[in-house]
Amino acid sequence: MAVRIDPELLAEARRIQVRADRMVTDVMAGGYSSVFRGSGIEFDEVREFAEGDELRSVDWNVTARVGRPFVKKFVEERELTVLFLLDVSASMAFGTRPPLRERRSVALTAALFVGCVAFAAARNNDKAGLITFGDRIERYVPAKKGRNHVLRLIREACEPPRPGTRSDLKAALDYAGRVQRRRAIVFVVSDFLGADPGAKLRLLAQRHDVIAVRVRDPFAGGAGDAGVAVELPDAGLLHLADPETGRTVLVDTASRRVRTELQRRWQAERDRFADVCRRAKVDLLDVPTSGSVADPLVRFFRMRERRGSKR
Repeated sequence: MAVRIDPELLAEARRIQVRADRMVTDVMAGGYSSVFRGSGIEFDEVREFAEGDELRSVDWNVTARVGRPFVKKFVEERELTVLFLLDVSASMAFGTRPPLRERRSVALTAALFVGCVAFAAARNNDKAGLITFGDRIERYVPAKKGRNHVLRLIREACEPPRPGTRSDLKAALDYAGRVQRRRAIVFVVSDFLGADPGAKLRLLAQRHDVIAVRVRDPFAGGAGDAGVAVELPDAGLLHLADPETGRTVLVDTASRRVRTELQRRWQAERDRFADVCRRAKVDLLDVPTSGSVADPLVRFFRMRERRGSKR
């Protein structure tokens, strides 16, 4: 039976596709192919020992089994696998729209980021895959090559967050480690609100090159132009609701003290998660919900080039 695709979802996916495709030139020029390289060499086969072979390449197990010397043959591994671990919990639906400047929801910004990097991977002949998660694993799309596969990833990434769902980041990291056996570049894309992945993040980073991509609206504890959380405007009494738990609270934004305290808490939470990433040896990339997602990507690639790509 044919699966019916929501026309609005399909239209949004097409808009993301067009915008992401336009950004890829900047991303490639910014250093994708130079920052992310193959993992070196991988085992290919064994063959009989020949004059000139080094003794350290001898496969002693095979040699002992067949009674004559064999050596291991390796080939250079250039192909990369990019895996997106995408949060689709309820908090990702947040988004504000100031009258003078376009701002996307967190979820659509995350989908645009996935599309941009996936297209860059396709141009570099790399594979890309996707895992979406909320309070459970929603979808796993194994890594493949090609533009048609990228379009599928974009459609999956554009699925709207499920209302009332929490984010189980630890379970998602654990699942990614189990399904992705070979070394990969893993982009964990989330708002990371209240996240404390701890040992799971460190464990995944021991086997893969993990990048935490923090996508937030500035009015939900995201980064403003100065790199700190934006202060709430004076809007009087506001009922604020947690989209994942449904809990509501009344906040007096007319109070300067209240606004200052909220900004302090947001900044402390941001700093805490940045420290979690440092201890796990994971790079943290902040992507805003306004402007081009390619700009922070290009800055990130240049930073990695200066520092030297993690192996």
